[in-house]
Amino acid sequence: MQKYLLLIILFLSSSILFSQKKLKGQIVHSETKKPLSAAHILNLNTVVGTITNENGLFELAAKTNDTVLVSYLGFSSIKLRVTNDLLKGNEVIISLVEKPEEVKEVVIKSTKLIGILEVDVKQVPKDRFTRIHINGLPQTYEVGRPQRISSSPIAKLLNPVDLVYNLFGKKPKQLRKLKKLKKEDDLRKMLAGKFDREVMMEYLEMDKQELTKLLEDCNYSEYFIKKASDLQMIEAVLNCYESYKALKKGKIERNRIPNSKN
Repeated sequence: MQKYLLLIILFLSSSILFSQKKLKGQIVHSETKKPLSAAHILNLNTVVGTITNENGLFELAAKTNDTVLVSYLGFSSIKLRVTNDLLKGNEVIISLVEKPEEVKEVVIKSTKLIGILEVDVKQVPKDRFTRIHINGLPQTYEVGRPQRISSSPIAKLLNPVDLVYNLFGKKPKQLRKLKKLKKEDDLRKMLAGKFDREVMMEYLEMDKQELTKLLEDCNYSEYFIKKASDLQMIEAVLNCYESYKALKKGKIERNRIPNSKN
């Protein structure tokens, strides 16, 4: 019996090793052809990521038909479908195109101060959000207030938190992938320096406007939505989802309690 079990384990191990190969390549600037170090490469299927070295080189575990997201700050990201040819050991050269600089209007708002400390302190806007620390990161992020459950069917249809709740309910793999993103040390470091929301949009199947609306309905501030890293955004969405799930479960449990009055 033990021999058969050992053979089964060896067969499964060899199958996994055979299916999982290495995608090797280099990320370069499309015009100058100079290598881009610290570019991010993420396997969207397996939630495994890596960063290019000083020569723009990388290796990433992948299999045929996996989708790889390649991104670099200031450059347009691309998605690459892994084929058999790419896994034959030859290095693939990936050229990224630099984004044009965007000129944005800067609005400067000032608080009128008169020089008297007791009066000026009252003029400074107060942050109404609690802030907590993410382990391993110097940044802080806000904790939104729990989402109220509306009894209106129309409100439920328009509530993006409900959309995420239903999305994760129908696609538990997406939820597991988001949770894995914040658990892996390498991915945490990668996402702590990303601000493009691309990974979240892939897994949540939302665009930036929908993602912004989701965070607003979870009571996160405009400042947080604009300034938070992708890791902080993932933490915020998962916290919102877990809080909403707990509230919804509590409501269902209360409805199940039999009425003592007969």
